[in-house]
Amino acid sequence: MHDNDIILKVDEKPAASQWFGLSFQHLFAMFGSTVLVPILVGINPAIALLSSGLGTLAHMSVTKFKVPAYMGSSFAYIGAMTLLMKNGGMPAIAQGAMTGGLVYLIVALIVKFAGKGWIDKVLPPIVVGPIVMVIGLSLAPTAINDAMYTDVANLKGYSLAYIIIALITVLSIVIYSIYGKGFLSVVPILLGIITGYVAAMIIGKITGMNIVSFTGISHAKWLTIPPMEIPFANYKWAFYPSAILTMAPIAFVTMTEHFGHIMVLNSLTKKDYFKEPGLEKTLTGDGLAQIIAGFIGAPPVTSYGENIGVMAITKIHSIYVIAGAAVLAIVVSFIGKITALLQSIPAPVIGGASIALFGVIAASGLKILVENKVNFDIKRNLLISSVVLVIGIGGMIINITQNLQISSVAIATILGIVLNLVLPKDPSEI
Repeated sequence: MHDNDIILKVDEKPAASQWFGLSFQHLFAMFGSTVLVPILVGINPAIALLSSGLGTLAHMSVTKFKVPAYMGSSFAYIGAMTLLMKNGGMPAIAQGAMTGGLVYLIVALIVKFAGKGWIDKVLPPIVVGPIVMVIGLSLAPTAINDAMYTDVANLKGYSLAYIIIALITVLSIVIYSIYGKGFLSVVPILLGIITGYVAAMIIGKITGMNIVSFTGISHAKWLTIPPMEIPFANYKWAFYPSAILTMAPIAFVTMTEHFGHIMVLNSLTKKDYFKEPGLEKTLTGDGLAQIIAGFIGAPPVTSYGENIGVMAITKIHSIYVIAGAAVLAIVVSFIGKITALLQSIPAPVIGGASIALFGVIAASGLKILVENKVNFDIKRNLLISSVVLVIGIGGMIINITQNLQISSVAIATILGIVLNLVLPKDPSEI
């Protein structure tokens, strides 16, 4: 029997002979997105794989091994992490990630005693949609710069070869997404990166450009310990108010994604996770996973939509398979050759993949507005979205002190929430 012929419910165990193959297949689907985030920010991808596995197992433990959710690197925090990396480095990002996790834990506690109705009032579609669009569109220059310049740091060295590689990568992702059948349709990012990587090698050979370097791979050891950044052990703990003010508001946005994933999982598995183990448990698991990620020096994690896509196509919902994928992610994080291979991915390939990913994020925000039939003939809706979009995409940053900075996404999120709560919903109240 083929793996694709297997149907496993949430609490069903696969046969021992099938477990590895099914788990590897699941990890393969999560792999591309999970390692792309740290590469974009300048973090070793091995530590992201480690936190992905540990975070998934932590989430499963909190939710009593009842929710088939996989934790992967969150794209929502990329802009904030890039800003913090320049100003405070990894310690600032770590503190921001742990702060985001604490926000989840606080909200989980409130949900336990007050329910979740208040969340819909604070974060309705007119706030969430534009903010999600901002998260994607504010990162667009990063993707284009990677696709255009050989010297990205100084925006110099315009290269047609780079643009061609980036376009091959992004078009490959589009083709795999649209025309890929079955499992192939849920791993377009990874397949697109592989295609772009091969194209980069060929174009580098033709043009004589050193686009792909294998030096790091040949020098890398097979077994290495992921480069963890643990407070008090690897660096002195310092207070980064910028990290808190920048990352905490974004946690509210990723939270809405969390709710959406739980709703889809409910439909897919024919269960009600809002009741058992309860929304407070799923939020707590997500928050704990983020805290673990920050503690070891990895990007914040969140529940992955790719996970749901794989389960929908393969009909394999088994918690044991997802736990297996988490264990394999931890194992892979210790293989130095794989880490070196990931770090050898050239900038134009990353740029091409980013064009697709950031565009999908932005389009997801638009989708939220369309699906909820937000009426832009209503002035308050028009103004809230306008303010959020321009401030977020425009890149407004508030420098309070030399070490205290608030990112554009955080400012847009805060303003969107405040305007929604303050502006009257009924025109007669104006």
